[in-house]
Amino acid sequence: MTLAHAERRTAAKHIHSEREREREMANGGEDRGTPLKMLTTAVAVAGCGIATAMVAGKYFTSRVRSRVVGIIPARYASSRFPGKPLALIIGKPMIQRTWEQAKLATSLDAVVVATDDDRIAESCRRFGADVVMTSESCLNGTERCQEALKKLKKRYDLVVNIQGDEPLIDPEIINGVVKILQAAPDAVFSTAVTALQPEDAMNPNRVKCVVSRKGYAIYFSRGLIPFNKSGKVNPDFPYLLHLGIQCYDAKFLDVYTSLPSSPLQLEEDLEQLKVLENGYKMKVIKVNHEAHGVDAPEDVEKIEAFMKERNID
Repeated sequence: MTLAHAERRTAAKHIHSEREREREMANGGEDRGTPLKMLTTAVAVAGCGIATAMVAGKYFTSRVRSRVVGIIPARYASSRFPGKPLALIIGKPMIQRTWEQAKLATSLDAVVVATDDDRIAESCRRFGADVVMTSESCLNGTERCQEALKKLKKRYDLVVNIQGDEPLIDPEIINGVVKILQAAPDAVFSTAVTALQPEDAMNPNRVKCVVSRKGYAIYFSRGLIPFNKSGKVNPDFPYLLHLGIQCYDAKFLDVYTSLPSSPLQLEEDLEQLKVLENGYKMKVIKVNHEAHGVDAPEDVEKIEAFMKERNID
């Protein structure tokens, strides 16, 4: 039996028990204190027991998800930019700049770098970062975060995947994705978007996102979405750019890695699509942020120019 199947069977038993308890209460019976119950409000009460159910992609939790770790996954063998985490940006390795920004986020209890490369690990230890070594077999940053989480001595409720190629990530965005997931017990994942710049509309390295009116992700794509029938960018439409930050429920990370790769995930090469394609919910916050991710060597010069203009050292 797979992990996902076992969790679904366990969740079904919890739901059945809860319904039996509700029927007893409706008939004047005594509440015998069923240990798990489905959450009906957005905020859990401190001190309550753990209550989690995952059934066919549905997720509900009444756990107080307060312990948070930030993990920066980093690998040397990038196809577009080998050695990218160690690329110097005004004298500092890019991953150092990302780590320094992450350390400013008040929602994080700890920040670690997860890597499979000794060169990256050595560089990180020199500037004071905690490092967790992971295997080369991790297919993406989410899998690397899951492996690193298991190797940490402390237990955490939420994990923030902070992309190492976002050296100017705003600490308040990190705080934002944590808070929005803490307030959404039906979601397993949260992320952030900002306004897409017109020059990035057709750039496949800039991932686009569409969001429901209730603030849940509908889809992500390397292509422009939505795409109108004229085939042209609509200057009046508020297209959204996905930022390189993701927050997960720590227990869901085990579920994620047990799920097979999905067709949409493979076609777009976007790991978050596996979450959506399997029916799980992802909360999205919209922020005002000038995105300066580094996807290719030429982006280093652009970000250095931006920093010099604003006297960022």
